Amino acid sequence: MQAALIAIQQYCSVHEIESNFIDSLADEGLIAITIVEGNSFISEEQLQDLELYTRWYSEMGVNTAGIDVIRHLLERVRHMQLEIISLRQRLQLYDGQ
Repeated sequence: MQAALIAIQQYCSVHEIESNFIDSLADEGLIAITIVEGNSFISEEQLQDLELYTRWYSEMGVNTAGIDVIRHLLERVRHMQLEIISLRQRLQLYDGQ
C-alpha cells in the first residue's frame, strides 16, 4: 500500500517557508521527494521529520547541514540509550545470582 503524498508547494505555503529549503533537505538526503506529473511531493511517512526540520530551520535558524548533524547526533544518543538499557538488563542478570 502506497503512503499518502503531501504537495510540497502546499506544505511550504502553510508553514511559510521557501520550497528551496525542501530541495536542500532532499539534496542532503534527509527527505525524499516524489515527482508526479511535474509536481513535487513528500510521503506522509516523512511528515513528522519534515516538521521537526522545519521548526529547527524556522525557529532556531539551523541550516540543512546543521539539521543533518543534529539528526545524526540524536540518532546516536537514541542508539546509546538502547544500549544502556540492554547493558543494565544484562547486569541485573549477573547481580541476581
